[in-house]
Amino acid sequence: MPVTRRTGSELGQASVELVALLPLVAVFAGLLWQGVVTGQAVWLAGSAARAAARASAVGTDERAAARRVLPARLERGLVVRRERSGGVRVAIAVPAIVGPDRLTTVVARARLQDQRDDRARAR
Repeated sequence: MPVTRRTGSELGQASVELVALLPLVAVFAGLLWQGVVTGQAVWLAGSAARAAARASAVGTDERAAARRVLPARLERGLVVRRERSGGVRVAIAVPAIVGPDRLTTVVARARLQDQRDDRARAR
């Protein structure tokens, strides 16, 4: 079997191509991770809104209930407001994976029937 030799111009070509693609791979991985962080914030905003709505329905602190659902890094941008319709609106700042700033804010709403009236009627 004959041994083929590469010419001097092709030596290291694969290494050069790999080094050229590494920044693109890193940017793509960062974008994917930011998507995961954003998805988690959306999911947790819904969970926090439901917890706050349950707390509101039984007459306890909505903000404390929402905070119990969230990890510490998402509590910093938490805003809980009671709406006129009787529901609860929860806004969470989505942290950026690079830098100290937030990327955006996600909002979730939930509403439950006031349970305090039902307990009074049941007595």
